[in-house]
Order: sequence, then structure tokens, then C-alpha cells
Amino acid sequence: MISDGVEDEEKWLAAGIAGLQQNAFYMHRSLDSNNLKDALKYSAQMLSELRTSKLSPHKYYDLYMRAFDELRKLEIFFMEETKRGCSIIDLYELVQHAGNILPRLYLLCTVGSVYIKSKEAPAKDILKDLVEMCRGIQHPLRGLFLRSYLSQVSRDKLPDIGSEYEGDADTVIDAVEFVLQNFTEMNKLWVRMQHQGPARDKEKREKERSELRDLVGKNLHILSQVEGVDLDMYKDIVLPRVLEQVVNCKDEIAQFYLMECIIQVFPDEYHLQTLDVLLGACPQLQPSVDIKTVLSQLMERLSNYAASSAEVLPEFLQVEAFSKLSKAIGKVIEAQVDMPTVGVVTLYSALLTFTLHVHPDRLDYADLVLGACVKKLSGRGKIEDTRATKQIVALLSAPLEKYNDIVTTLKLSNYSHVMEYLDGETIKVMATVIVQSITKNKTQISTADNVEALFELIRGLIKDLDGSLPDEVDEDDFKEEQSSVARLIQMLYNDDPDEMFKIISTVKKHILTGGIKRLPFTVPALVFSSLKLVRQLQGQEENPFGDETPTTPKKIFQLLTQTIEILSSVPAPELAFRLYLQCAEAANDCDLEPVAYEFFTQAYILYEEEISDSKAQVTALHLIIGTLQKMHVFGVENRDTLTHKATGYSAKLLKKPDQCRAVYACSHLFWLDDHDNMKDGERVMLCLKRALRIANAAQQMSNATRGSTGPVSLFIEILNKYLYFFEKGNPQITVATIQGLIELITTEMQSDTTTPDSSADAFFASTLRYIEFQKQKGGAVGEKYEPIKV
Repeated sequence: MISDGVEDEEKWLAAGIAGLQQNAFYMHRSLDSNNLKDALKYSAQMLSELRTSKLSPHKYYDLYMRAFDELRKLEIFFMEETKRGCSIIDLYELVQHAGNILPRLYLLCTVGSVYIKSKEAPAKDILKDLVEMCRGIQHPLRGLFLRSYLSQVSRDKLPDIGSEYEGDADTVIDAVEFVLQNFTEMNKLWVRMQHQGPARDKEKREKERSELRDLVGKNLHILSQVEGVDLDMYKDIVLPRVLEQVVNCKDEIAQFYLMECIIQVFPDEYHLQTLDVLLGACPQLQPSVDIKTVLSQLMERLSNYAASSAEVLPEFLQVEAFSKLSKAIGKVIEAQVDMPTVGVVTLYSALLTFTLHVHPDRLDYADLVLGACVKKLSGRGKIEDTRATKQIVALLSAPLEKYNDIVTTLKLSNYSHVMEYLDGETIKVMATVIVQSITKNKTQISTADNVEALFELIRGLIKDLDGSLPDEVDEDDFKEEQSSVARLIQMLYNDDPDEMFKIISTVKKHILTGGIKRLPFTVPALVFSSLKLVRQLQGQEENPFGDETPTTPKKIFQLLTQTIEILSSVPAPELAFRLYLQCAEAANDCDLEPVAYEFFTQAYILYEEEISDSKAQVTALHLIIGTLQKMHVFGVENRDTLTHKATGYSAKLLKKPDQCRAVYACSHLFWLDDHDNMKDGERVMLCLKRALRIANAAQQMSNATRGSTGPVSLFIEILNKYLYFFEKGNPQITVATIQGLIELITTEMQSDTTTPDSSADAFFASTLRYIEFQKQKGGAVGEKYEPIKV
């Protein structure tokens, strides 16, 4: 049935166009022969096609535009006729003899346009006559297009200030009165369309009305273009008359569209000076009108107006714009008791944006907006509507974007209360926005109170909310979130050690609630932030006076011990192991031997009990050796204990090559350049000899299992260690020892059972070149290397 209706409409349109074109053809022929009588006859017949009621607005517009093009040609003909001596008054009378009223009025408007141009009568009288005569068409669709035509042909002939049609008798008031009267009548016709036809076609009629709305709104646009409409006239005449029509029409579509039009077409300063009147109309609109969008658009325009120039800001203060908008929003929400949450939040989001632009220095105003929003949301529980949550995120993001400073935002006491209405997922989104703002703007948060408030806001990233488990989220997203929290922790800083310690303690309290998946990301950041404070306090004496103990390295290390213990039970033993060694190194720099020893002890316990993977053991052991080598704080007994343990671990590694490398690395524990009391040449030699035995055993094992001894890389690595300690002056390393090792390597490389290895060959050649280079240096070094034969 619908397709049949569309086909019928297409047929009616085609028939209308055919009739119009046929009569237009005869009209043109009459115009060409200057036959006025026939021209009027055929033009009236042409315009009779517009009397149809069978077309939808869209199709009718197509027909109307074709007629409009023909009427423009007719208007040119009328102008030429008047120049040839034809009386425009007679012509004005003549067209009124057309048989049907619709063609008669179209012709009357066309001649009226020429009449005004001739200036033989005041423009205001002709306009008044035309607008009154158009009342003769009360069919909504035909009437709207007729009045639209009148508006179109008269818009450049209004008696405006500076216009050629102004004259002594004509004033701007007449122009305004004409447009307002035409607007009023058009709006009545437009609204009347809603009530014609059966109720089942309501949706179709609403769609058709939406297609025609610009015809009505065009009048308001024309009004805004009238030069003579100053602020006083707008305030006293234009706005009251337009709003009267808007309120009285009691039509949802018309009220929403016309309020939008008023806001969009008239200047911002006019809106500012007539805020009372404009806002006063809002509660009088139909409850179903989307008033949140209307007010949001108004506040957005005023916000942009305020941002355009600082010179206009006093105007906002003068008219108390914030107070008026705030009260108006409250009244609208009270009047529309069923307003959804998204509407409430959208209004307050727009008001907050307005406040931040107009009163950026008034944090109390911004807080009032947030407080009012909280009050209206109270009793609604967690917001589940995604549109509403997006608006809350926009509301909460506005202060961050304006101030670029979370510290300023934290002063808004109601900020956190608004977040309470968000679900867990949206709290996380908002937390991400906050953290990104801090990192982007490099905001310095330097008090424990601010850190406490901040971590309450970003709790969505720090711990699980609403029972949601981190397992449910995307792994990459989770890592990025936790990395951003770690970056945030590193940015927290205060020059005062006591305050910085409070900050660290506050962070610790929050992140330790994060669960086993988050701790490996956040604890290292806290540890390194604490170690930074330790370096700052390095060498500080403890204060024996006063009850309050100042922040000391020892106090920080106690906190670190507690924190890393939790990490090691997560379990994340390898990470905890590395952090213990970092802390041991820091304790060494602070000359705290017992503390450093305890950290090493904890690292050793983790190595023995938790780290079982062979590759991880190798890495961990080299970290132990590297860290222990740097330690100078230990006494002989403690150092021997730790060194003995490290060498013992080396011999217990699974793979022989790993054993060999770990053992020769241990040689560095017995020879420290900067400490003469830590140079034990014999024990260095013992380590290197032991490494050689292990390398030899590895070769034999390879020969037994594979039939070849494998590459000699281990021997070359040990040779390089020999050369290192030889240069450092270890008396146990002699020329004969080095010579013997070189010969051993040469023999092994030439052996048939050795697996060829180009990298080992290059390594050995490079080592020999180094020896030659040292010889050529001359001096004490050259003399030392001279006896070595390569």
C-alpha cells in the first residue's frame, strides 16, 4: 500500500509539472508578444497547479520551486511594463481579478514586489496589505509556501535603516511588524498541520512538519538581519512577541525548533541582556520539549562569547548570568519531574563549561554547579545509562581541561561526590582521564593530603571496584593503565623530606590494596621513588631531640622492607629479588651495614627458595655478583659470608658453561680497584683456575656426548679475565700462566675434535691483537706485555 501511495504521488507530481510547464510555455509566448492579458491568464492557470492537496511537502516543494522560477520571470516583465508606462496601481488591481484565490495571491505578491520598488506608495502599506491578504489561504501546506514566497520577495524591500525604502513615513517598526505578523501566521499554519488527518499518521505528519520547519525559521533569520533591530527593540518588541508565539502554540516540535532558532540567529550580546526573559520562557514549554539541548546550546553560545574577548566579561557580571542560569536550570528540572538523568547531567555539564569560561577564578561557582548536580542525582543510585555516564565524564573533564592542573581541581569538594554515581568501569575511564591530564601537563602534586584526595579519585585504576576482576579486561589495556599509575607515582615530589615520606606512605597505603596483578607494576615505582628520597637524605644524622622522629634513611628502608615482602608473596619473586638488591646498594651508600646485609639476606632467600628456572638463576646470580662487587660497607665477616654464598651458588648452576662464567665473574669480588684491603690475588687465582677446570670438564662432556669438544669460547673468555687482572697488578697472574693458556687455546682450536666456530676465532684473534697493541704502547704497560709470545 505504501509503494502504491508513492507511485500515485509521483504521478500527481508529474501531472502537476506537466500542467505547469504547458501554461508557462503559453505565458512566455504572451510575454514575448507583450500580451499582458494572456500572460496573466496563463500565469494564473500555471499557479493553479499549486492548489493540489495530494502531494507531500517534499513533492510540493519541487512543484513550488518550478513555479517560483517562472514567477521571477513574470516579475521582470511587470517591471518592464511599468517602465513602458503601464500603471503599477492598475496592475496591482488587475491581478486581483484572477478566478482562484491562491493564484491571485501569488500574482499579488509578485506585483506587490514591483509596486514597492516603484516607490509610488509607502512600502509599509503594501506589505501590510499583502500580509493581511494572505490570510485568505488557511490550508497549512499551501499557506506556508505562499507566505514563504511573500517573505522571499519582500526581504530586500523592507523599510530598514539605510534601506532605499525607509522613507519618512516608513520606520523599522513597520518592517519588524510585517515579519513578525508573517511569522505568527506561518507558525499557526505549521502547528495546525499536526492536527489534520487520522491519529495513525501522526509519525508521518511529524516527519513532514520537520521538513517544513525552515520555512518558518526563515522569518527569524530575516528579523536578525534587519539593521534597525537594536538591543532595545529586540528586548521590548521582537523577543516578547516571538516567545509569546512559542509558548502559546503549545506544540512540542515548534517550541523546540523555534527556541533553537532564537538562540542561533540573534547576537550573543542580545541573549545576555535578555537572559531573564529567555530563561523565563523555558519552564512554560511543554514537558516533552528537549529543553536540555536548548539550554545547553544557549550556554555554549554564551561560553564562546565570553571566550572571544576579555572585554565582554564585565557584562556577564553585570547581568548576574551565572545566578540566572543556575536558577533557571533548577526550575526546569523541577518542572520536568520525569527528566532523565542524562538531561540533568547535560544541563549541569553545560553550566559548568559556561562557569569555567566566564568565571575561571571562581572555584566556588564551579563547586556550586557540581554540588547542585549531586543534589539532583541523589536518590538515583549508580548511573547505568551510557549517555548519562558520558555526560558525567564530560562534566568531570571540564575543570581538568580548563585549569590543566589537578591540584586546582582537587579543591572542588563536590568533585569526588559526583564520581560516586559512576559505575566501576566509568570510574576507571575517569581515572585514566585524570592521570593523562597530570602526565600531559607535568603537574606537581606535593602534599600528602592532595595525594590522598587524588588516589581516591583514581581508585578505579588502583583496585578492583564492583567485584570486577582484572582478569576480565584486555591484557594490553591493563598494562597501559598500570604503567600510567607507575608514571604518576614517579611524578609525586616534595623538597621537604618529611612531607615526601608522608606522600610515599599514602601511596603505599593505596597501592597495596591493588591485588596481585597490579603490585608488580606499582610497587617498583614506589620503591624507586623512596630510594630517590634516600639519596636525598644520604649521610643525614639522626636527630636525638624531640618526640617526633624526622624522616631518616633507616625509616624509609623499614617501609621498603614491608612493601617488598608483600611483592615477594604475590608471587613476583624475581622482581622482589631485584628490588632487594637495589635497596641493598642504597643502604651501602648510606653506610647502613645491618640494613644492607638484611636486604642481601632476603635476596639470597628468594634465590634459594623461589627462583628455580635455570636461566633466571643465571641472571639473578650475575646481579648478585654485580651488586656485591659495589658494596664497601660490609666488614670482613659479613663480606666473606655473602661472597662465599655467591661462589657456592655459582658452582651449583645446572649448565657447565653457566657455572664457568659465574665462577670467573666471582673473581671480581676479591679484587676491588678502589679498596686496597679488598685485593686478594690468591682467591682471584683460585676462581680463575676453578673456572678453567669447569671449562675443561665442559669440553670433555661435549666430547663424550657429541663426539666433538665444541667451541673454545669459555677458554678465551677466561684468558680475557687473566689479562684484566694481569693489567691490574695481581701478582698471582704471571706471564707464564697467560702464555700457557694461549698455547692451550691454540692447541684446542687446531684439534680435529674441536667444532669450528667463526665467532670464537674472531674473539681469539681480537684478544691477540689487544696483546700486541699493549706491547706497542711502550712504557710500563709495554714492558709488562713484552714477554708474552703470540
